[in-house]
Amino acid sequence: MGSEKIKNQKGKEEYTAKDIYVLEGLEPVRKRPGMYIGSTGVDGMHHLVWEVVDNAVDEAMAGYAKNVSITLLPEGRVRVVDDGRGIPVETHEQTKKSALETVMTTLHAGGKFGGESYKIAGGLHGVGVSVVNALSSWMEVQVCRAGILWRQEYSRGKAKTAVKKVGQCKGSGTTVTFDPDPQIFSQKGSEIKFSWERILGRMREQAYLTQGLRITLVDARREEEYQHQSYVFYFEGGVRSYVRHLNRQLTPRHGTIFYAAKETDGIFVEIALQYVDDLQSREMSFANNINTPEGGMHLTGFRTALTRTLNDYARKNNVLKSEDDSLTGDDVHEGLTVVLSVKLREPQFEGQTKAKLGNPEARGAVETVFGQAFGDFLEEHPQDARGILEKVVLAMKARKAAKAARETVLRKGALDGLTLPGKLADCQTRDPEEAEIFLVEGDSAGGSAKQARDRRTQAILPLKGKILNVERARLDRMLGSQEIKTLIIALGAAIASDLNLARLRYHKIIIMTDADVDGAHIRTLLLTLFYRYYQPVIEHGYLYIAQPPLYRIARGKIIRYAFSEEEKKKILKEKTMEGAAIQRYKGLGEMNPGQLWETTMDPETRILKQVTIEDVEEANRTFDILMGSVVEPRKAFIQTHAKNVQNLDV
Repeated sequence: MGSEKIKNQKGKEEYTAKDIYVLEGLEPVRKRPGMYIGSTGVDGMHHLVWEVVDNAVDEAMAGYAKNVSITLLPEGRVRVVDDGRGIPVETHEQTKKSALETVMTTLHAGGKFGGESYKIAGGLHGVGVSVVNALSSWMEVQVCRAGILWRQEYSRGKAKTAVKKVGQCKGSGTTVTFDPDPQIFSQKGSEIKFSWERILGRMREQAYLTQGLRITLVDARREEEYQHQSYVFYFEGGVRSYVRHLNRQLTPRHGTIFYAAKETDGIFVEIALQYVDDLQSREMSFANNINTPEGGMHLTGFRTALTRTLNDYARKNNVLKSEDDSLTGDDVHEGLTVVLSVKLREPQFEGQTKAKLGNPEARGAVETVFGQAFGDFLEEHPQDARGILEKVVLAMKARKAAKAARETVLRKGALDGLTLPGKLADCQTRDPEEAEIFLVEGDSAGGSAKQARDRRTQAILPLKGKILNVERARLDRMLGSQEIKTLIIALGAAIASDLNLARLRYHKIIIMTDADVDGAHIRTLLLTLFYRYYQPVIEHGYLYIAQPPLYRIARGKIIRYAFSEEEKKKILKEKTMEGAAIQRYKGLGEMNPGQLWETTMDPETRILKQVTIEDVEEANRTFDILMGSVVEPRKAFIQTHAKNVQNLDV
């Protein structure tokens, strides 16, 4: 293999070994994997897939690839194939090794540190694929270039074979197959498995963001639990199609989806938005096809331009007549669905996992492109503009009503522990880190819980009946609900835009409801409240669900508790439990305080489920379906998942 220059059909220099720039070695990755992929749990393992796919998508963004396929193989392996140019294989002048081996075994070696090979890239700036190699027990790369197929095998970041010719091939491209290292990835001793749904969502997202790219996803795992599914994603409409997808179960407030795409100062801005008849907003932002869930400069630029443009248009058309009437950011975001994508030469991400974009120039580019295009859209589409203004002005009026309600509910002193609700049985400690509050269904269960609790650290708040469904109610109406008002005051941290986690009185908020249909409904209503108005509480890991047992199984003096049907069957198969008496608990109130403490409240023996948010888009969609005002999607969801329901109490 030489280092000769390869020219394409137009006579320009192609992607060759000289485009690979070397910065340092690989050992740090295995020592501190969390620094490179965020964690060594399920999120980190999926991050390996994202990094390999990002490299393939980078080839598509650069105009060299049209197809990418991802296959989940038996025994936890993953294969990613693209039809891009293929990683160079000739000898690298600096390392004196094949460029392929250099890229795969050296940290900070890639085509994204200089030259013209990649003007835009989403991978970890060349770090990604070598990090995946370092954290894989086995990896194989096959490269097709100029009709020749090359192959090299690796283990834990080191080459096991030389780069060898293994045959002939057509076209060009790269195939990466890897096996995540079980020494690195584990979760409390159990094997971590790839999630089909998570990978499916990510691949759909990438196809929306890269017009003309066809992404194929195949599940070829042998285990019975997998359905050997396959999907092909290809969207001509790009981010417009994405907005349509996000809004597929919602009612639009205007028919035309706004769309703009333009390059300014070397930054390509693409954006689509549509308002819907909903109280929540859905904002998806990306930089070089990488999701930025924490936003960043590009999203800041969009929000600034959106508020300014709608205020200007509303004043110009006499919709806002007084100086006191001004649309705020909250007003213009209610019911908004937007997908914002920027592509820039050298993105600066805050944090290794790229959650937030830090480039100041991205803010100016988005403000300029979107502000001008959206202003033109409102002028050219008066009917759509009317629908948008009706929505945001209604939100402004509701905000003012909600402010008045908040000032009444959250008046000075109400959150300082001076006027706590009478039904709250508070704990003695004032240290939030050791304090926990149980949100209990009804006075009967509340009475048992108050007797069972550890008074020093455990508070009990009984809730009467089913709280208001906040998915269908504005904040002013929500604050009129006595049960919600009681909960807000008990937690002590205010709510929504006034939320202050530093004043949260308990760092364990535990939803404890009956194991029946009504209990499940109350739990869902509470989860909706926390997801929509206390999301930082969930993000900080403060929200839990108690797991009371379903059965009490007794034989003589031997008493066992079962938390599922499977556990009950397993207990009954034991010789010491033959002919045991079985009691099915339908409510927490059926347990005496001792049983409730032993099974559900004792920190030494209880089981708690921590509530987390893995996928914001999917969580939004699920709450829209289950708790929103449109019936048909909910009916379809129930019909689809009815067979999977366990412990159904009819």
